[in-house]
Amino acid sequence: MSDFINNFWSNYVIAATVLSILGCAILLWMTARKRVVGDKDNTTGHVWDEDLREANNPLPLWWVGLFIITIVFAVGYLAFFPGLGSVQGKLGWSSAGEYKAEVEKANAELAPVYARFASAPVEQVAADPAARAIGERLFMNNCAQCHGSDARGSKGFPNLTDNDWLHGGTPDKIIETITMGRVGVMPPMAAAVGSADDVKNVANYVLSLSGSPHDSVRAGLGKAKFAVCAACHGADGGGNQALGAPRLNDNIWLHGYGEAAIIAMVNNGKQNVMPAQNERLTEAQIRVLASYVWGLSHNATTASAKP
Repeated sequence: MSDFINNFWSNYVIAATVLSILGCAILLWMTARKRVVGDKDNTTGHVWDEDLREANNPLPLWWVGLFIITIVFAVGYLAFFPGLGSVQGKLGWSSAGEYKAEVEKANAELAPVYARFASAPVEQVAADPAARAIGERLFMNNCAQCHGSDARGSKGFPNLTDNDWLHGGTPDKIIETITMGRVGVMPPMAAAVGSADDVKNVANYVLSLSGSPHDSVRAGLGKAKFAVCAACHGADGGGNQALGAPRLNDNIWLHGYGEAAIIAMVNNGKQNVMPAQNERLTEAQIRVLASYVWGLSHNATTASAKP
């Protein structure tokens, strides 16, 4: 219940819960004390479908007993466990706390497994079959959702098996990226480039940098306008890893290939987020995972074009 942003919803839940329990108790009490006077045949006099009569029998004692036990149990449960809005209960238990304790216990049990890789260089860990197996499982559980089970990524998600890195592919940089995450921002640049025709010319010039099919006349006109892009991507389109600006002179396209895709990028910009993993993984796990990722690009050094 810690997600409440003010006391209103907490108080609302408390009131609804307490009133529901009181309502059940009052209903049971009223039912138990009320006696309907029946006829000699022990019916209430109500008849349906000509011959279906309502009997005036009391509630079974076992049913009444279970009802009372349920109410008492509910009161006891709410006293010791969370359930009344933001009230934590006397035991202080929470599902988040139990999850944290289980994770800490599991990490403590696995610590000896990771200890053997703690002081070894990433390059050495990447070559260890046991470490690769562990790294693969960590990757499947934490990274494959975005980068794919084969780590080749997809549109908007980088391929980790080539040597094209936005922020650098050294072991330390990979560890830094996994630990702290990344936020990549390409601001809308249409106003700085000029008219819609200027944007189209720049798009063709960008295509020409990688030798992709393009309109050479428009590319020539767009070269001068590319100056506003060169501040991040470099005069030759070689990118800037310090800024996370991708290379434009290779045949790797993270957010789509072709004139239309580049025009959309210039007009609209783009923001990508790589979430930090330091709250999900221990330092030792991140090191093994980084070793696995580093090994992927060094076992397959041929860069492949992204869709």
